[in-house]
Amino acid sequence: MIEHNKAGIRKNPGTKLVNSKTGEVIYTPPQEENEIRDLLKNLENYINENDALVDPLIKMALIHYQFESIHPFYDGNGRTGRILNVLYLVLNNLLDSPILYLSNYINKNKDQYYKLFTEFRENDNYEDWIIYILKGIEETSKNTIELIKQIQNEMESYKEEFMIKLPKIYSDELLDSLFFEVYTRINYIENRCAVTRQTATSYLNSLVDAGLLEFEKVGRESIYKNTRLIDLLRKF
Repeated sequence: MIEHNKAGIRKNPGTKLVNSKTGEVIYTPPQEENEIRDLLKNLENYINENDALVDPLIKMALIHYQFESIHPFYDGNGRTGRILNVLYLVLNNLLDSPILYLSNYINKNKDQYYKLFTEFRENDNYEDWIIYILKGIEETSKNTIELIKQIQNEMESYKEEFMIKLPKIYSDELLDSLFFEVYTRINYIENRCAVTRQTATSYLNSLVDAGLLEFEKVGRESIYKNTRLIDLLRKF
C-alpha cells in the first residue's frame, strides 16, 4: 500500500541498507526469499507471543530492530517499520489510536540510529539500542501531547471567530470536520454533517469568504484547506 505496487517480498538479490546522508552501506540483509519469509514468520510469532516478562516498549524496540534487519521489501521498509512500532503499542493498549509519530525522532537522530543498529548486530549491544528507542518514545510522547493541546487551543480560537462571523451555519459537527484533516472536500461535509451537496458547498464557500478556510483547485477537485492547522503542524 505504501509503495503502490505489488512487488511484495523481495525475490531478487541486491537490496542494501544505505545511510541516506552519506551513501554508506550500513548493512546487507538476507537476500533469499525463503530465508526472508522464515524470518518474517519468526518475527510474527514473537510479536503475537504474550510475554509478561518483557515490557511492550522494550519488545517494540526489538521488533523494530528485527524488522529492519530482515528488510523484507524492495522499498518502504523504514516507513513500514515505523508504522509497526505504533500499531504494536495500540495492540498492547498503550495507545488508543496510532498518533505517536516516531519518524521525526528517528530522522532527526539518523546517524545515531545507524550507529546503534550496527552495534546491536556486530557487538550484541542491544541495551543502547533499546534506550535510544525509549528516549524516542518519551520525546515524541511529550511533543505529541503539546501538539494536541495546541490543536485544542486553536480549535477554541477558531470556534470563537466562526461563531462571530458565521453564527447561522456554525455547528460542532462542522467545526470537527474542519479539524479532522488539514483539508476538506464538499463530499466530506455532506457525509459528516448530513447535509446536501448544495448546502455543504455553501458552507465551505462562506468559510472561505470569512477567511477561515483557503480554497484551492487541484485538477477537477475543489480543496478547502485549514491553513491554521497546517501552520501549526509544520512547527512539529
